[in-house]
Amino acid sequence: MLQSLPNWHPIFVHFTVALFSVSVLLYLVSHFSPPGTFGRTIRLAARVNLVLGVLFTVGTLLSGWYAYNTVPHDDASHLVMTTHRNWALIAAAAFGLLALWAARYWLRNQREGRGFVLAAVIAAVPLVMAGHYGGELVYGHGVGVQSLPDADDHVHNGDDHDHDADHEDDHAHDADDHHDDEHEHADDGGHTPDESDDHAH
Repeated sequence: MLQSLPNWHPIFVHFTVALFSVSVLLYLVSHFSPPGTFGRTIRLAARVNLVLGVLFTVGTLLSGWYAYNTVPHDDASHLVMTTHRNWALIAAAAFGLLALWAARYWLRNQREGRGFVLAAVIAAVPLVMAGHYGGELVYGHGVGVQSLPDADDHVHNGDDHDHDADHEDDHAHDADDHHDDEHEHADDGGHTPDESDDHAH
């Protein structure tokens, strides 16, 4: 399985996106939750996801930089790859600063304020943009893809009847075409339309 990957960037990047996204959502929930055990628990989970996201992002950036310099690509995909890299660096820096900011609240046993939650939501924007361009690289330009599937050979359960019906329709069309050819040959009667006109005159 690991031999089929050009590098480990696809593994790390999914953890980064998931952990940061969950952290932002949990911060939103904790901010609008009433003070109490529930709010504190959600806020603790948000902080843990944020810290874990930063740790995984170290691997994401290192493997991403390696991919940027080693994965084969053309000029068009290079532009998208560079845009993806820039958004990813912005997102990593934003969440890194958020983690330091959250650590300050954590050490002081304080609750993150409205400004922190707003900053977390804003930091999610470059994260989404980086993910968008990363998906475009793979699904739009095929960067890092070693082989493309032959879609004609793949059949889902329940689709066999449709494929058989398509084949039957093709055979029916072929038979109709052959039948029409025979009629056209019979109608010719061994002479051309020009000869038939001369004979009438």
